[in-house]
Amino acid sequence: MSAAMRRAAVFAGPTTVQVEQTELPIPQATQIRVRMEGCGICASNLPVWEGRPWFQYPLPPGAPGHEGWGVIDAVGNDVTDFKEGDRVAMLSERAYAEYDVAERSACVRLPVELDGLPFPGEPLACAMNIFERSDIRRGDSVAIVGTGFLGMLLIQLAARAGADVIALSRREYALKQARHLGASAAHSTADYGAARDYALRLTDGKGFPRVIEVAGEQSTLDLASDLTAEYGRLVIAGYHQDGPRQVNMQQWNWRALDVINAHERDPKRYITGMEKAVRAMSEGRLEPFSLFTHSIELNDLSATFKLLRQRPDSFVKALLAFEP
Repeated sequence: MSAAMRRAAVFAGPTTVQVEQTELPIPQATQIRVRMEGCGICASNLPVWEGRPWFQYPLPPGAPGHEGWGVIDAVGNDVTDFKEGDRVAMLSERAYAEYDVAERSACVRLPVELDGLPFPGEPLACAMNIFERSDIRRGDSVAIVGTGFLGMLLIQLAARAGADVIALSRREYALKQARHLGASAAHSTADYGAARDYALRLTDGKGFPRVIEVAGEQSTLDLASDLTAEYGRLVIAGYHQDGPRQVNMQQWNWRALDVINAHERDPKRYITGMEKAVRAMSEGRLEPFSLFTHSIELNDLSATFKLLRQRPDSFVKALLAFEP
């Protein structure tokens, strides 16, 4: 009997993605298999597509997709609290494929009120976890440096929590979106000094008690540091993956800053964040759907990574969609 097959993207080399027929994965005792409805395209995958000396190609089929959701079509023998037909979001590593498997402990059931709606669980969990660690309260002044998908989610969460939010970004389109999502002010970072001075004037030069850096660049880290008030909380949420960074430790010391690295490594924290995202969406505190600007198919992955690198106007977040 021939093995059942699925279509999966294979990163065969720098800027080269092939769609191949591969064997359908079989869930182990504690795993579930999901027929994917979709998977978010994460900016952290861009260097994998572009190619770096430390990556080895080809990648396993479906890798490095990790923002998937879909419907369970098989469960392992030891799984008793999920069943075929349940709709879930999952933490997995090979979700650029029609089917993927995940540990039962890495899955969150999606409620009926989210039926038919996309749910890239991993970045939504990141937003909830970052927001919680930022300790933003009603009436706080908050600066968010970087307005990609994650930055826009944080603008929305902070504004709906009653904070006064300023957004800073290079992209004019993103600044317009930031205002639409609840930012009371938005300013371009094309001129570093002008952006810093504009933001500080809003606080009479004192700086912001909460600043979140979301862009993952040296310049945005510097700007976020400059904007943080004495005894303020500087939250580093940007993905700084392309080498070492320098920080102004004298400034950090002098201002007595609390500096939070808001990245998570414990899968349990991601699952908790995903559960919080489900509740926030069900309660109307989080509405990401307007930010899903592009829907693509497997064959479009390389073209989408080109868009992700260029970030043209109207581009925020692309979702890989599979046929039902």
